[in-house]
Amino acid sequence: MPTFDMNPYDGDENDYMPQEDDWDRDMLLDPAWEKQQRKTFTAWCNSHLRKAGTQIENIEEDFRDGLKLMLLLEVISGERLAKPERGKMRVHKISNVNKALHYITSKGVKLVSIGAEEIVDGNAKMTLGMIWTIILRFAIQDISVEETSAKEGLLLWCQRKTAPYKNVNIQNFHISWKDGLGFCALIHRHRPELIDYGKLRKDDPMTNLNTAFDVAEKYLDIPKMLDAEDIVGTARPDEKAIMTYVSSFYHAFSGAQKAETAANRICKVLAVNQENEQLMEDYEKLASDLLEWIRRTIPWLENRAPENTMLAMQQKLEDFRDYRRQHKPPKVQEKCQLEINFNTLQTKLRLSNRPAFMPSEGKMVSDVSNAWGGLEGAEKGYEEWLLNEIRRLERLDHLAEKFRQKAATHEAWTEGKEEMLQARDFETASLSEIKALLKKHEAFESDLAAHQDRVEQIAAIAQELNELDYYDSPSVNSRCQRICDRWDALGALTQKRSDALQRTEKLLETIDELYLEFAKRAAPFNNWMEGAMEDLQDTFIVHTIEEIQGLSTAHEQFKATLPDADKERGAILGIHNEIAKIVATYHVNMAGTNPYTTINPQGINAKWDKVRQLVPQRDQALIEEHARQQNNERLRRQFANQANVIGPWIQTKMEEIGRISIEMHGTLEDQLTHLRQYEKNIVNYKPKIDQLEGDHQLIQEALIFDNKHTNYTMEHIRVGWEQLLTTIARTINEIENQILTRDAKGISQDQMNEFRASFNHFDRDHSGTLGAEEFKACLISLGFDIANDAQKKTGMMEAEDFKTCLISLGYNMGEAEFSRIMSIVDPNRVGVVTFQAFIDFMSRETADTDTADQVMASFKVLAGDKNFIMADELRRELPPDQAEYCIARMAPYSGTDAVPGALDYMSFSTALYGESDL
Repeated sequence: MPTFDMNPYDGDENDYMPQEDDWDRDMLLDPAWEKQQRKTFTAWCNSHLRKAGTQIENIEEDFRDGLKLMLLLEVISGERLAKPERGKMRVHKISNVNKALHYITSKGVKLVSIGAEEIVDGNAKMTLGMIWTIILRFAIQDISVEETSAKEGLLLWCQRKTAPYKNVNIQNFHISWKDGLGFCALIHRHRPELIDYGKLRKDDPMTNLNTAFDVAEKYLDIPKMLDAEDIVGTARPDEKAIMTYVSSFYHAFSGAQKAETAANRICKVLAVNQENEQLMEDYEKLASDLLEWIRRTIPWLENRAPENTMLAMQQKLEDFRDYRRQHKPPKVQEKCQLEINFNTLQTKLRLSNRPAFMPSEGKMVSDVSNAWGGLEGAEKGYEEWLLNEIRRLERLDHLAEKFRQKAATHEAWTEGKEEMLQARDFETASLSEIKALLKKHEAFESDLAAHQDRVEQIAAIAQELNELDYYDSPSVNSRCQRICDRWDALGALTQKRSDALQRTEKLLETIDELYLEFAKRAAPFNNWMEGAMEDLQDTFIVHTIEEIQGLSTAHEQFKATLPDADKERGAILGIHNEIAKIVATYHVNMAGTNPYTTINPQGINAKWDKVRQLVPQRDQALIEEHARQQNNERLRRQFANQANVIGPWIQTKMEEIGRISIEMHGTLEDQLTHLRQYEKNIVNYKPKIDQLEGDHQLIQEALIFDNKHTNYTMEHIRVGWEQLLTTIARTINEIENQILTRDAKGISQDQMNEFRASFNHFDRDHSGTLGAEEFKACLISLGFDIANDAQKKTGMMEAEDFKTCLISLGYNMGEAEFSRIMSIVDPNRVGVVTFQAFIDFMSRETADTDTADQVMASFKVLAGDKNFIMADELRRELPPDQAEYCIARMAPYSGTDAVPGALDYMSFSTALYGESDL
């Protein structure tokens, strides 16, 4: 009779259990393990035999004739075995057992050291080994969880299902199950209504095990294969008995595996949606915070409450500068980050086949930009107002100081004038004294007339201070009124004294007409010398050689007038000498001074000497300034020579980048490598820019403000350089985005080349964009039938033109369908379609991505083929956060088969892909 190797499988590929030589010799030495196996294997066999209306009582006795063994194999395999022998003889029994063993080996099982005789003879060891082999083949082998199978697959399944439960840690099929919580967790995970898991305690294994065994037998149709006392009372429960019993749970809940696969697909879709929603929430919050900051800042910038003092206004200006230096720069970064986040989100939505993100009303990037523009407008207005206010207060302070100076000068001049005019000295004066008093009074009248302008200036300044709302206008007005009243009094007293002196005019025939002549000629000459000294000492600011040459010419002309001035000085001194001669000759009592003027010959000579001293000093200053202007001209030419080379170089590089961006040479990766090498060459040009910056610094230090030798300023060069760096970086980024689109959408390199070749062919002006007619021709060249409507050359397609294009491609363009497509390619609703958006739309039509129908089918699996799903089913099959996400967003199901609490997963699935509102 044949004997069979009991190893379940041959070869590494089908090994689902470790090799076990003499798999149970040591085990059968332990009566506790043998008892557990007898009970478990008997119960397992009966769970299948009862389907055929029979069972066994003693596992080694009831299989001896082979009849129930063959029946067991037929039940668990669903196949018919060879017809059994019905005889009672030993040969008939051996024949039946051999048929069963041959069937087992036909299923790829290699039975080691076991023959039909041992089974017929009731060998307990061989019988248990044979049943264990059957259990492995038909109950455990086909278990597969995430690319693991058999024992490892079953263990992984147990670990996954019990992971959420506290105090459960399944690492094996023996001691990990002793406390009974593992069995209870498996039942509760799939049928939570059968066990109150929260009331179980780890220190009460008997209760836990009996609860699990009883519930499994009563509600899950899993026979009681183990005794709680055997498990608790054994240091290491039998692994095969535990595996047999646990496999019954796996098969009882096998339907949940399909649901788990469906749940994984939903989790994947929901994870993408949750990530996108988080990005949307982040965008909304950042936009709200930025708009709120702008809203709070603009009223402060629009506050035009004036201050009374220059110090207060300068503090406001310092606060504004602090805002510019500290408060605004972080917000500029936030605005930039907001635009970057928005573009990143739109890219992720497009690549994940989701509809474009439309921020809530008032929070579009354009809304933030408009608000930012309003902020900058308010800044400009506030800064202009601050500067105007400071100029106004500076003007007020200047006028107030001028008022005080003129008022003080006038008050000092009028001091004692009333007493002088009221004096009666002329009554006892001699003829010569009377004449002197008369002349002095005439001079006083002249002086009084001259001071009339000062009084009018004081009144005019006071009036201007009132018009400019000077904060101390009351005191100014009071002082001005006192000056005017005193001026009127002086006028009246002057007229009264004049009348008195004229009455004695016949007495005023003196010889001091020469004094008068001296005063009349000395005064203008003195004024000329004072003016000359002021001009010679006046500082000058010139910016060109021509200007300094003009000053030198004027100085030479002034020096030419000095001989005539010296003659006039001699004539004036001659008058004074004649007066002195007359006084000495006629002994006239003149008190040694000229009554008509304070100018004396000593003062005239001193000022003349000062003028002669200042002339050579002025000569030297003009010579030094001429040398400085020559040096400035050298700096201008030095800067211009470099700028006139660098400026055209930058423009040439900009044009070359423009040509590179529209030409095709090799793959996108080749183009990217070329552009990066080009970028490196541009960066290597930076030392020349730095050298020009050094020359520009020398020009600024020399206070040179214009340069007629070049049209390029340092600001032009800087802007051009920054634009050049930005353009090459942006061109590199465009190629990287094309690679991203190609890889994400599955567009081949040939397709990308075809699209780009057509685009470049019709880009006549090499601008990198297509007009409407060019775009239409490009589409026709690709095989699209586009109606020949007139289009504007905007580089984009109008909505109606795009609709015509889609119809020509075979799309059924109802208004609703066209609106849906337009929402995809034109998310900002500007009414035009860009070339990139058109390629994105065409590529997504053939992309293999998750669809609403696939997600809907997955939900239907979780719902058990119902048209609705319950909240408990979602919580059981999905992770908690994603389950709650679905429950919060699913609408109630309103179909004819609805039950209380039913949720509509169909509308939810379509909403995920923008086909309806979520």
